[in-house]
Amino acid sequence: MFPFVTKRSAAKAGRRQAAQVRKSVKAATKTVKAATKAAQGAMRQAESATQALVRAAAPAPKATQRAQAGRFVTVDGLRVHVIVRGRGRPVVLIHGNGTMAEDFAICGLIDRLAARYRVIAIDRPGFGRTQRPRHRVWTASAQAALMHRVLDGLKAERPLIVAHSWGTLVALAMAAEPRHALRGLVLLSGYYFPEARADVSLAKPLALPGVGDAARALVPNAVNRAMAEQSFRRVFRPQPVPARFVSRFPIEIAAGATQLRAATEDAATMNTAAGLLQRHYPRLTLPVAILSGDADAMVDAASQSTRLHGTLPESSLKILPGLGHMIHYGARTKIERAVDAVMNTAAGRPPAP
Repeated sequence: MFPFVTKRSAAKAGRRQAAQVRKSVKAATKTVKAATKAAQGAMRQAESATQALVRAAAPAPKATQRAQAGRFVTVDGLRVHVIVRGRGRPVVLIHGNGTMAEDFAICGLIDRLAARYRVIAIDRPGFGRTQRPRHRVWTASAQAALMHRVLDGLKAERPLIVAHSWGTLVALAMAAEPRHALRGLVLLSGYYFPEARADVSLAKPLALPGVGDAARALVPNAVNRAMAEQSFRRVFRPQPVPARFVSRFPIEIAAGATQLRAATEDAATMNTAAGLLQRHYPRLTLPVAILSGDADAMVDAASQSTRLHGTLPESSLKILPGLGHMIHYGARTKIERAVDAVMNTAAGRPPAP
């Protein structure tokens, strides 16, 4: 059944098989070494990429951390971050979309106003260091109610509200609440009437629970950071982004998942909020100062600020030539004068010249 093989032939065949095995082992060892070297290179590249992302998301420098230092006011279990400086009649600062209370510290408005007022800058829900629970829809009116509760906790009676951009909707919603008296409003680069806007349309699908979270999760942190820096250039245009903003603004918070979700949700509800509030405008009798830049690339001053001035019975209007959206950097002195004028009017004194 089996072919006959001599002893000498068997030995020769065994030597050939052994040589082939050694050759195969040698080739396999060489392949393993090459694969190991490639894997080590890939691991080094991955480690470098990881370190780059860690550096991008690193904590802010100590100087920035000191500037951000504030306190928390808890309302129904929600921790709201506030920066409180100075003494006297209360002035409340409400920031716009995509930024936080620290913005008012960087531009110098907090320190300047704190020389004569008690200044309270508040991080709106989901921005800065304030939480944004998902079980509640954070409309402008809902945020206004939260602001009133925070101010009650701080015993800030009859505050004057200074609000920027999206924050002006919150300020007007606060003024529309008759149970809480305000001294007046100073509205900066605000949005007051619904308009057809591409950013609102684009934000709506991303504001949907689950859908927006999944979309944002696909974007690397480094890309979010780059997009945030690009948006800063747009909101400051035609002015350059100030060096102090670049060095001090906590971009790691602004580009984080919570604040990106908050910014998307607020953008998606902007027209709805303005549409619901505009019926209250003719009934507002408190003093209001409206300021806007005529070179604003985000909000048209004529269709928004000028129109609001014609609607509010007790308002003044200043259109600032050559300035963009972030007028609290380029026109801080004019804003201080507007605060003083509204304070004097509320106190029954004539405005300062």
